[in-house]
Amino acid sequence: MMTMLKTDSGAALRMKRPYKGVIAALVLPMTPDQSVDWDTLSSYVRSVADQGPDGIAMNMDASEVVALTVEEQDEVIRISREAIGSRCHLFSGIIAGSTRAAAERARRLRDLGADGLVPFPPLPIFLGTPLPTEMIRAFHAAVAGAGLPMIAFQLPKGMGPDYDAATLAAAAAIPELVGLKEASFDANMTLQAVANASALGADRPGVLTGSDTFIFEALVMGCDGALIGFASILTKEIVAMQRAVAAGDLVAAKAIWDRIGPIARYGWRPPIRDFRPRMKELLKLQGVFPHATVREPQLGVADEERRCLRQLAEAADMI
Repeated sequence: MMTMLKTDSGAALRMKRPYKGVIAALVLPMTPDQSVDWDTLSSYVRSVADQGPDGIAMNMDASEVVALTVEEQDEVIRISREAIGSRCHLFSGIIAGSTRAAAERARRLRDLGADGLVPFPPLPIFLGTPLPTEMIRAFHAAVAGAGLPMIAFQLPKGMGPDYDAATLAAAAAIPELVGLKEASFDANMTLQAVANASALGADRPGVLTGSDTFIFEALVMGCDGALIGFASILTKEIVAMQRAVAAGDLVAAKAIWDRIGPIARYGWRPPIRDFRPRMKELLKLQGVFPHATVREPQLGVADEERRCLRQLAEAADMI
């Protein structure tokens, strides 16, 4: 299944199943008063798009979506669309507590210029297992009514749908479902997701790892790509690593991961919520962000952690 998308510039982008490649989920620059830094956002999105990802995802956990107003979420997509042009796909996360609200947001984000959607499981309704397969299918079918490709979420066990073989098959019957973000941070669940998707044949959703601490390993396990917050920095390196694995050059891919992997493992260590200020500190070190501000109640990093991040960045030749 292939969907033709039109960007504002009129250029055609092709998005097909299984979706493959790297989608960078970006962090959101803010000023010291915790307002969105719109000028920096525009230049940052352009710089990431120039590094060759297949897509950029905004309004995700990485970009503090739950701390943003709906109006801010809309403006994030409008500005990102202008900055990206036709260089790669633009995805938007959807946070909504009901199926109706998610479907309405899907249409709104489509009209603002999103190429694809990443609907978050509606919480708290989707907490706990087992979840009825029909609940999961119907929710995604409603979002698909906007006519855009979408990527579903598999979160750590107990935090949302577990896409077992039957559930993934039911969801994959929706033509717009081009991928599954496998963000369990569990190697066994990653392997099972790859197996469940492979059993669906050639016209299947792609499996995109969302487990930042073992991106290389997940790609070797058979993931088709990554929808990943770690690609908010070092985008070109992660793109090169994914392409090397796809080409069978595991030596080259592992060399990249050996250099940058320690940053991912440090950035996503417990408490995992602090990956946002950690990534912003690294972007500040690189001169990409003027500030590393996060929106409260999220806190910034301590001085000792800031020193560790600098050491890791220097070891990886980032700065």
